[in-house]
Amino acid sequence: MYPLLDTISFPSQLRELDQKKLPQVAKELRGFLIESVAKTGGHLSSNLGTVELTIALHYVFNTPHDQIVWDVGHQTYAHKILTGRRTGMSKLRMQDGLAGFPRRDESEYDAFGTAHSSTSISAALGMAVAAQLNKTDRRAIAIIGDGAMSAGMAFEALNNAGVMDANLLVILNDNDMSISRPVGALNNYLAKLMSGRFYATARRAGEKVLGVVPPMLELAKRAEEHVKGMVTPGTLFEEFGFNYIGPIDGHDLDVLITTLNNIKLLDGPQFLHVVTRKGAGYRVAEEDPILYHGVGKFDPEKGIIPKAAGKPAYTQIFGDWLCDMAAQDSRLIGITPAMREGSGLVRFSQEYPERYFDVGIAEQHAVTFAAGAACDGLKPVVAIYSTFLQRAYDQLIHDVAIQNLPVVFAIDRAGLVGADGPTHAGSFDLSYLRCIPNMTVMAPADENECRQMLYTAFQLDTPSAVRYPRGSGSGVQVQKEMQALPIGRGEIRRQGKKIALLAFGSMLAPCLEAAEELNATAVNMRFIKPLDDDLVASLAASHDLLVTVEENTVMGGAGSAVTESLNSQQICVKVLQLGLPDVFIDQGDPVQMLADCGLDKNGIIQSVRSILSE
Repeated sequence: MYPLLDTISFPSQLRELDQKKLPQVAKELRGFLIESVAKTGGHLSSNLGTVELTIALHYVFNTPHDQIVWDVGHQTYAHKILTGRRTGMSKLRMQDGLAGFPRRDESEYDAFGTAHSSTSISAALGMAVAAQLNKTDRRAIAIIGDGAMSAGMAFEALNNAGVMDANLLVILNDNDMSISRPVGALNNYLAKLMSGRFYATARRAGEKVLGVVPPMLELAKRAEEHVKGMVTPGTLFEEFGFNYIGPIDGHDLDVLITTLNNIKLLDGPQFLHVVTRKGAGYRVAEEDPILYHGVGKFDPEKGIIPKAAGKPAYTQIFGDWLCDMAAQDSRLIGITPAMREGSGLVRFSQEYPERYFDVGIAEQHAVTFAAGAACDGLKPVVAIYSTFLQRAYDQLIHDVAIQNLPVVFAIDRAGLVGADGPTHAGSFDLSYLRCIPNMTVMAPADENECRQMLYTAFQLDTPSAVRYPRGSGSGVQVQKEMQALPIGRGEIRRQGKKIALLAFGSMLAPCLEAAEELNATAVNMRFIKPLDDDLVASLAASHDLLVTVEENTVMGGAGSAVTESLNSQQICVKVLQLGLPDVFIDQGDPVQMLADCGLDKNGIIQSVRSILSE
């Protein structure tokens, strides 16, 4: 089925092939990708768009001696297949299987571990400088998408690299997409750049390059009158100090290979603008690249078939609340530094377009933008993943918390996230949020509580965070009416004896199950900050053992808040803190991952009985 691909286990074998055979390799590789991802799930449309580019890079450059740094890593499946990991694709993103992103400890061909945007140029520049100082001929290549280019870190790196003489090649993989549709002035600039350059060159060459990517041809035609007579001293990237080459067709192997071979002869910082199509070669993914960005298992012949509606995900709970809240309060604005599809903002963007702000892949900017809006009377709600907020931690402290501004952080992907692994796991947010003055931090135990907590947070005139896990909850019916919860108050959900299980957020469900078997008290703590000190003291007075349970690292987390409360009240009682261990937890099935961490019913019972037997 894959006669040429079957002969390639490593790039050295690819490099032995006649160049004329490479289009067939690309065809087989694309077919294998579709077949493989359909069985495992994963990122598809982004990977389909980089098949030819990946082949060309490994064909021209002497990998792994030459180092390829992929930005984000959503587009690296073809890279994994060509670098000895084809058989491993059957366990992609599963426990003990291949990671969904490059990892240094997985392969010598993975020069740098990635998963978050706009890191590649900085990392590759560091490698280029190291090669220079070590007096080697090693080349450093950074591949970055147009979506990732909207993040500030990419421009910090360009600014630094452009005045250095290191042999760095930056490849802009421009597919006119981020995870979602691209936003911002940079996108407009790249469109103008493409139309201008293509108008002057490729269109006169019989539109050979443009024919492969129809949207580009249309773009060139639309922008023709704008481009005629346009004179510029150089592109933005040339002004940064790079030698700009392109744009070239990212699906034409001959053009790619010729261009890359020429670049190999050049010294100093080089910038290659490559235009691709997200979902290329698979019709349904080309037509809807957002739907096919991240997929579950599906039949490649039929494509993705919509499933019957099940329990609403927390993301949907948030999105519905945002629309309902916006109807009540005209001051509300919704901000996302990720994408509206993943953040639950599709409906809000449609119903309140003037109050919806997709700021691009720009977490730091998103937080400070929200702070500025709050200064002048608006009530910003920032929809952000737990790990993305880590990137804006300084802005959270300095621009929001110090100024005590009423910004609501709706934090998705808290705790373990399953297949995306440690790069996306929200393991630390309770720890890094609760130590910030002026912050109110909440964790809902179920879907309805999530809605009510978001409403509670919005009523505050101070910074607040509501953190909830990926996926759906326990299936609790959501009440339409919104009511504010009493700040800093938990609730006893089951009265038992001797043992009290203090559950934070998603851990209430397994704690209730464990409490039945242990005849323990089960408490929904609700607030991490301010903590319910009175409830903690009362539980300590009436129980022999307090067990804190959280889907967050134990170190500095909600359990630590409980022990601090006890110490401040000079209360002495036995405490067991359960949570995520002090290691980065690899990808896998979320249910199994929690069980492995001792955060399911059986794990909680075992931990309690173990400490009681001491």
